[in-house]
Amino acid sequence: MLSPKAKFLDLGEFRFVESLLSKSAPMEDCPPRYRGWLPAGDDAAIFDGWIATKDLSVENVHFRMDWASPEQAVEKHIVSNVSDISAMGGVPRMALLGVCLNRNWDAALCSRVSAALAEGFAKRGIALIGGDTVAGDSTVFSTTLLGTQAGEAPLLRSAARSGDGIYVAGSLGKSAAGLWLLMNHPEEASRFARLVEYHLCPKIHESAGAELARLGGCGACMDISDGLSSELNHLALSSGVSMEIDLEKLPIDPQVLEMADYFKISALDLALNGGEEYHLLFSFADTKSILLKDNERLGAVSRIGTVRDGSGVYCLGPEGKRNLLKAQAWSHI
Repeated sequence: MLSPKAKFLDLGEFRFVESLLSKSAPMEDCPPRYRGWLPAGDDAAIFDGWIATKDLSVENVHFRMDWASPEQAVEKHIVSNVSDISAMGGVPRMALLGVCLNRNWDAALCSRVSAALAEGFAKRGIALIGGDTVAGDSTVFSTTLLGTQAGEAPLLRSAARSGDGIYVAGSLGKSAAGLWLLMNHPEEASRFARLVEYHLCPKIHESAGAELARLGGCGACMDISDGLSSELNHLALSSGVSMEIDLEKLPIDPQVLEMADYFKISALDLALNGGEEYHLLFSFADTKSILLKDNERLGAVSRIGTVRDGSGVYCLGPEGKRNLLKAQAWSHI
């Protein structure tokens, strides 16, 4: 038997859906300019030119309501989907949204979730074209996002070429540092508020992948969701190449360095193995690397290494010594 709150959510389902759709961006007539097909294996699949991805955010797995506001939880969920489209060189267009609302949430909290979802998709020009709502023991957001290519071809994990430079967008370690603070020293969260905020509600240059596709010269690309060490190994394996990384060139966020020094932990570990950054990792032809400079749509990018022939990912040490960099991916299973 449904609880009274579950009945309320059931009776309010139409109001919840209506509040989402009434603020939705319009569904534009913008079919893909380039037709193509790509199965699973990259950040997104492609069918008849449409870039398609799906991501889930589960309460107490991806977000906690004692840490995050509903607005922060929603934004993090949307960014996790948009970053996949960006990593393929695409622009997000339409979404199918599934929401399981925690049956213990009151009407005011559910209303805030509805408003945050509606605004989050609309401000990005993403039209909500369907979905489903239910009530359950915890909240789940599930989005299937469709996008179109910005360039003549998608950005793939398998396209790194020997001689390419290896780049990351933005700065590293922020999300992992914010999570570490919340788990180990929540009393110090206000001291490093920007790191906590980034973990709860990451902000990236969402146009970066489309700009890379437009520029040309980009080789392999993916977003950093499971940690830099893991994503580097994904790119190297998918492209059949080796990668050399200079650890001194990693753009570790200055506040991550400050926090790590304060607590005597490794900033390098946070930068290499921390997930949920959502910035792009990509290779780019040396001959065209000047195109990456002073580009507002890309934001800040840093060269961290070079693609080589061979296999595996290596860190360059003193006197040119190469140390193998192993993947340390986060896994939900």
